[in-house]
Parts: sequence; C-alpha cells; structure tokens
Amino acid sequence: MHDLGPAAREMTRLVQGVRDDQLGDPTPCTTYALGDLLQHVRGLAEAFTLAGRKEQPDGGSKPPPQGDASLLPARWRDEPDHAIPGGDSGAGFMERYDAAIARIASDGHESALAVSHGAAMRVWCSASLGLPADFFDGRRLDNAHVVTMEGDPVAGWRLLAWGDEPVTHG
Repeated sequence: MHDLGPAAREMTRLVQGVRDDQLGDPTPCTTYALGDLLQHVRGLAEAFTLAGRKEQPDGGSKPPPQGDASLLPARWRDEPDHAIPGGDSGAGFMERYDAAIARIASDGHESALAVSHGAAMRVWCSASLGLPADFFDGRRLDNAHVVTMEGDPVAGWRLLAWGDEPVTHG
C-alpha cells in the first residue's frame, strides 16, 4: 500500500496558498488555467475516493471513463509535431511530461510518486519504454492503479508492474 498522505498534505498546502486573482493564471497544461486545474484535481480526488471505496460514479449507472492511448489519433504517433485542435502536439506533451518526471526524480528521494491521468501515463510509458503496440491489449489502467518503475531520466526506466500485474520490461 502506498502512503499518499505526504502528497495530499503538500497538495493541501499548495491549494491553500492560491488567491482568487490567480485562478486565471496559466499552467504547464495548456488547456487548463489554474482554476480549471484545481477543479480537475478536485474531480480526481472524488474519483480516487470512489475507486478506493470500489464505488461507481452516479451509483453505477454509467461506467467510469477509461484512459486508452490506442484511441489517440494516429497523427499523434506519426506526426509528433502536429497539434491536436485546442491542445498540444505529441512532442510538446512528451517534453512537458519528461520535464515533470525529471523534476520529480531530481528531488533526491529514494522513491517518488507521480499522479497522472491514465491516458497520459499510457502514452508516456509507451514512448519512454518502447512498449510494443500490443502491450495494452487486455491491460487496463483504472483510477488509482499504480505503474511501478525504477530508473531515472538519464539511465532510462524499467517497468516493474502495470497495476497489480508484475511486468518485466526494460
């Protein structure tokens, strides 16, 4: 079991420092202003709570959304500099995600936690680890699942587990 307490306390500290006049400020995610990102995080907190309780949104009347990188337009893979309308390019996404992971890794901790959208994690893992296209066949990444890796941005990464499934890759 992973102790998310330190991350939750840090998030609380950061959110408490946000003033109303900062809610329109930009974030590294080009589609979210700071207020939008805070609302997104609030929604994720609710999703993690429901997942932890093994409950479905809306009392189970509809399935939870699933991240599925295979549904991304082919241009994201074939033309990494092509921007998705209203969004970023694949190359831009990878630059930001790599930079975020590098910042986390550079903090000097023995282990670290990065919380991410499942689709973003699939795309980054696929590209960073050179996973074959069929790796995701039959593999889900539900809310609150954990992808376990070891390594660093310089030496590279080795995938150890995808959710509850031990994996040896890299």
